[in-house]
Amino acid sequence: MSNLVKRKSRQLKRRPLGLFLVILAWSLTMGWLLASTTSAYSATPASEISTVDVVPAQYQLGQELYLDNCSTCHIALPPAVLPTQTWKNLLEDSQHYGAQLKTLVDPPRILVWRYLSTFSRTKLKDEATPYRVNNSRYFKALHPQVDLPRPVQIGSCVSCHPSASDYNFRQLSQEWEK
Repeated sequence: MSNLVKRKSRQLKRRPLGLFLVILAWSLTMGWLLASTTSAYSATPASEISTVDVVPAQYQLGQELYLDNCSTCHIALPPAVLPTQTWKNLLEDSQHYGAQLKTLVDPPRILVWRYLSTFSRTKLKDEATPYRVNNSRYFKALHPQVDLPRPVQIGSCVSCHPSASDYNFRQLSQEWEK
């Protein structure tokens, strides 16, 4: 009888360890699967992303309207290069850098605003609202060690970003690829 009791106690000791290993393996597998399916970058490889950021479906129409309205006259800037307050002021004002524009009306204005406000950045409390990219600390931060021409003009983006007119700021000229 004592051998039978010893065998059963060994089997009970092994079961918790086996159960723990099964739960651990299951947890790791589920975590890996969830991470790979919820990550925007795993769903779309970086080589296939031609715009600045992966834009979720709820903002894509706003992005399209932004590009349709802005890139007809000049290269559309990524929202991240100017603070949110600048974009708000630009959307509300019909005076646009010396040109009189017809302002957007709702609902397109709301869709563009949602896109711009989501992908732009906040400004500091004491910071002046920049209306030129060369005055934006975000633009400067995105271009470290770049000797920018004075004044920086939106059209000069193409010299370093040859596909900027297609809203592709990821591709750089050969000079900057190095």
